[in-house]
Amino acid sequence: MLNLLLFTRQGCCLCEGLHERLQALNPAPSLQLVDIDGDPALQARYGERVPLLALPAAGSQAMRELPWVPPRLAGTRLQEWLRQQGAA
Repeated sequence: MLNLLLFTRQGCCLCEGLHERLQALNPAPSLQLVDIDGDPALQARYGERVPLLALPAAGSQAMRELPWVPPRLAGTRLQEWLRQQGAA
């Protein structure tokens, strides 16, 4: 199963949309939601640059940030985009 980190913030319609599109995939990835507003360091690092997907590195706290996800990607196009990013 694909594990992803989804960096979000409250009231972000793009974040909510990406979350919904990821949950609709079959199979749906395992998502860990990270609200950047709850962490000043994350807020300073990402600011308005959300939603952001990242791949956690196995066995460490390192991660690999993925490029920005176009908001119209959904379904098989989103799955293909994830594969192209090395996430699937």
